[in-house]
Amino acid sequence: MEGEELTEQETALYDRQIRVWGADAQRRLTRAAILVYGINGAVAEFCKNIVLAGVGSLTLVDDRGVTEEALSANFLIPPDETLYEGKSLAELCSDSLKDFNPMVRVSAERGDISGFSGDFYSKFDVVVVSCCTLTTKKLINDKCRRLSKRVAFYSADCRYSSGEIFVDLHSYKYTKNKLDEAIECELQYPSFEQEATAVSWSKLPRKMSKLYFAMRVIEKFEEKEGRSPGGVSITDLPAVLKLKNELCEAQSLKESQIPDALLERLVSSQIEFPPVCAILGGVLGQEVIKAISGKGDPLKNFFLFDAFDGKGVIEDISSRDA
Repeated sequence: MEGEELTEQETALYDRQIRVWGADAQRRLTRAAILVYGINGAVAEFCKNIVLAGVGSLTLVDDRGVTEEALSANFLIPPDETLYEGKSLAELCSDSLKDFNPMVRVSAERGDISGFSGDFYSKFDVVVVSCCTLTTKKLINDKCRRLSKRVAFYSADCRYSSGEIFVDLHSYKYTKNKLDEAIECELQYPSFEQEATAVSWSKLPRKMSKLYFAMRVIEKFEEKEGRSPGGVSITDLPAVLKLKNELCEAQSLKESQIPDALLERLVSSQIEFPPVCAILGGVLGQEVIKAISGKGDPLKNFFLFDAFDGKGVIEDISSRDA
């Protein structure tokens, strides 16, 4: 992300943002390359935010076609159905995003990027994944970690009225201001696999977010049953509850920590709740800007939001031994 200074045109266009976070932060942003794999409502919000902020380039990958569920929350899909034929979801969203900020290079790729080589990922500074299996999340996160350069990894999932964001910035140095003094800080982030699957639930705090456990149950169910992400429905609830009981017993966790009512809400609809998408997309955009600019305290390492109580919770699981 190092390189030439902002052009006169960039300085004029991003004047207000420069006043907020400075010219150096904006320069880093306009030189950054972001990869997005899987586009749902929350990720569409993120893409819009990051394009308006002036990221250098945004590459989208999602070979799926348009569905009724996607139309309910993804405002980047054009209303004209005649445009859908022969185009992937990534290509349709890419066309829409170009209108938000012509100075950002927006493009679409085809293919399953979980099979792409490390050279492909090394072209980016940030990788955001969504709408993918637990196995794919682990695989892409691992590929990012094996690169010689730091590539920030984020996963974002929205399940009806709830959602979560996971962050892995590897070894991350940043600056924060305290009493008009710039303080240099460093954080060590764990991988997705290490935290999301290897940490013993019984060793997590009693006040741990119940949504964290519920999301892990749904992920495990999708993996066990070979379902596509978001493919669990209310008819699966008995099997999901059975798996929950099995996991709680295996992890020595009280079943009350994962309320049946919460799991029922998560599987009650395959449609995303647009207000939740807006919140998740806003938080994700803010965190990516922090990571690129190196300014401000970054999120570490799970953000969970539930519209039922209107609370957003940050859980730093990495500080606890499994």
